[in-house]
Amino acid sequence: MNRLKDATSPYLLQHADNPVDWHPWGEEAFAEARRRDVPLLISVGYSACHWCHVMAHESFEDAETARLMNEHFVNIKVDREERPDVDAVYMGATQAMTHQGGWPMTVFATPDGHPFYCGTYFPRPHFQRLLTEVHNVWTGDKESLLRQGAKVVEALNTNTTLPSGPLPGADTLDRAIANLRETFDAANGGFGGAPKFPPSMVLEFLLRSGEREMSGKTLEAMARGGMYDQLGGGFARYSVDAEWVVPHFEKMLYDNALLLRVYTHWWKTGGGEPAQRVALETAGWLLREMRTPEGGFASALDADSEGVEGKFYVWTPDELRAVLGDDDGRWAAELFDVTGTFEHGTSVLQLPGDPDDPGRYASVRERLLAARERRVRPGRDDKVVASWNGLAIAALAETGLVFERPELVAAATGAADLLAGTHLVDGRLLRTSRDGRAGTNDGVLEDYADLAEGLITLYGVTGEARWLRLAGTLLDTVLDGFADGAGGFYDTADDAERLFQRPQDPTDSATPSGQYAAAGALLSYGALTGSTRHREAAHAALGTVSVLADKHARFAGWGLAVARAALAGPVEVAVVGPHDDPRTAALHRAALLADVPGVVVALGPGDGDRGSGDPLVPRQAYPALLEGRQPVGEAPTAYVCRGFTCRMPVTTVEDLRAELAG
Repeated sequence: MNRLKDATSPYLLQHADNPVDWHPWGEEAFAEARRRDVPLLISVGYSACHWCHVMAHESFEDAETARLMNEHFVNIKVDREERPDVDAVYMGATQAMTHQGGWPMTVFATPDGHPFYCGTYFPRPHFQRLLTEVHNVWTGDKESLLRQGAKVVEALNTNTTLPSGPLPGADTLDRAIANLRETFDAANGGFGGAPKFPPSMVLEFLLRSGEREMSGKTLEAMARGGMYDQLGGGFARYSVDAEWVVPHFEKMLYDNALLLRVYTHWWKTGGGEPAQRVALETAGWLLREMRTPEGGFASALDADSEGVEGKFYVWTPDELRAVLGDDDGRWAAELFDVTGTFEHGTSVLQLPGDPDDPGRYASVRERLLAARERRVRPGRDDKVVASWNGLAIAALAETGLVFERPELVAAATGAADLLAGTHLVDGRLLRTSRDGRAGTNDGVLEDYADLAEGLITLYGVTGEARWLRLAGTLLDTVLDGFADGAGGFYDTADDAERLFQRPQDPTDSATPSGQYAAAGALLSYGALTGSTRHREAAHAALGTVSVLADKHARFAGWGLAVARAALAGPVEVAVVGPHDDPRTAALHRAALLADVPGVVVALGPGDGDRGSGDPLVPRQAYPALLEGRQPVGEAPTAYVCRGFTCRMPVTTVEDLRAELAG
């Protein structure tokens, strides 16, 4: 009996009609394996995963394969996006056994969950042989598999903590830049060879460090290549080649939230029109294609449509002419390099050079996008993940302020309202929701940390103190429930479900590590509130950066970016004045436009005039950075501070810029 029909995960629901007797992750499956005395077969994937679909069609929809699975195993299907903790511990086992990883992940385990054989995608004939062989060994020599599982668990629980050092200094960050330069692809941008993933966190560090060569080359190359959707905006998961030409076509919320913020920061530091174009197009894509009716943002778009990877996005010259006519079709084919860069004579659209006729370019894009909308769209995983929505809140709020697009700030606020009202239950955060209904899985460290980061950013943009208060609640849980006692953080809370290993990984992957995300939010919160506890916790959590910087800087990008902010203070700016005064708005925007690493901004009426332009708010709702700050005369005023020690107040944008540059 397939037990996935009541799941809230779109990925699990994709398997609800399989002939496999799937169980969701839970004690019921473990108890059934113990009762039947058979191994567990744990299959982990996610809805936008191309090879997950391939293995599903080849094996999980096949009657003979399902028969072998059902007769000899208790089968568990896991959505890695709902259960990153389960994914992390079994991915550690898979990588240890095979020296590689990926999805779908296929794990054979004892009834206690101890893995004894792991892999990823298996073609159906290979998979059927493997099922039979594992069954034969289990029935003939079960003790050997039990011993193997015990050894794997013992090995994974030995020496799992990364050593920690002091708070990184300027010399450590300089060595990290030198390490990044060793693998920088000067010809194409990015780091290393194919496949190439967007190095969002590393780019953030480089921009904060004033390093323009590696960051600018990479950002421009990604924006011009096929990994960026030249018609609809937004980035695919990665490029299969080193030149950013052919993407793996799935689009993930987390990639686009991170890249949106990076391109906005690139514009602030001199990226010009390309940076603004990509930022606003990506923000538009988020609102148009990823926003849910409840105000959150969906997790992903599939790589496939009509069972074919990339079919929705690719073009031939004939298709361009059919939509645009002969002249515009030929012009578009040359502009977008439609020369058969993908399969079967199709091409992914690129933009290797700027169009010579911007008006014609705008018309061509509009017509092609309209024609593409008539194609069969890729599937959308519409579950709302707390951490990834936190990243989107931060990016949209900041982009909206920088480019004076209030609809983006409103979208960030709507997502924050959904998370606060649906995901937060009795002070604890739930990781996912769908259709406005919260899931049952506890939030992990990245959920608390990324959402806190988003709320702190949203407070800095809107001045609404409720977001700062909520961020403080989340960070208190981080400090009380996730700390490892040695300055770092576990990825799961102390009262979370016990797995064979409590996951802890301070290194970045596709998203900032939970530990470095927590460090960033703690640092900003401490700067706004004056909390020594939060500031010291942030500094301690950055200790592993010193260990990684010299040889593995690519895996500590967000930690390096936060360390750069910590070395800068971070700079604190208090802007006091009525919200409806344009002079307040001008000072506020100038503060957030500053090219200063990790600057934090507090916005509110002066201490002596809490009601100006705002409803009266209790004193405790205000960040400590605003305490004692008052307008000079009748003019809105800005104070630039470090460690709550402030320079002379200023009342003009020009003077504020000078103070921030000093």
